[in-house]
Amino acid sequence: MAPSLSSTRGWKCKEFEAQYQIVQRGKAWDLSKVNVEKLREEFKQAPFKNIQIADLQAFLQRKLAEMLAQNSTRTDFLQRLQNVIDAYNSGATSTENYYELTAYAQALKEEAERHIREGLTEDELELFDLLKKQSLTQDEIQRVKLAAKHLLKRLVEEQPKVLIQNWHQSAQTQKQVRAEIERVLDADLPDSYDRTTFKQKCDNVYDLAVEYAMRGKKWAA
Repeated sequence: MAPSLSSTRGWKCKEFEAQYQIVQRGKAWDLSKVNVEKLREEFKQAPFKNIQIADLQAFLQRKLAEMLAQNSTRTDFLQRLQNVIDAYNSGATSTENYYELTAYAQALKEEAERHIREGLTEDELELFDLLKKQSLTQDEIQRVKLAAKHLLKRLVEEQPKVLIQNWHQSAQTQKQVRAEIERVLDADLPDSYDRTTFKQKCDNVYDLAVEYAMRGKKWAA
């Protein structure tokens, strides 16, 4: 069933296998091996094009759900996929729809590999995406990356530990976590972040930490 925008949060809460695969013509494949031109050539020869579309759409829906669970900032990819699905349901031709799906698959593949290009882990990338803002210089981008790295290390690895068990259930430990987030970001974020932007970024990271702690997920559990 096609995803709805209202189900975004539910998607984030689901767990999926690290590598979702589907079988196409007897071969298992994954996103990292998607070849757009090859898929389009195969589609031209496919006798049951609606099945090809359904298979690719199902694969992309599940892969996107997995990637949303890894990085909550990827909701624009959900909107884009929904637009492709809506266009098909509104009467777009099968060829047009499949080409749009393969273009989307390529974009999703590039997003899945972005943390490697940025020199970050998946968790660091999520924090980086929350912390960055528009109109950053290259030097400032590097500072924001370092801020994401330092913050995650401080919260997860360094002593004294602040993300203790059930920290989100105590006002005192909540304040401690919030204070550490502000301290690290105040030291590391570029000077171009005004106080309003700084507070917003601190709020974003803190809210994510609380959400993960409540769900018992990832680094904030």
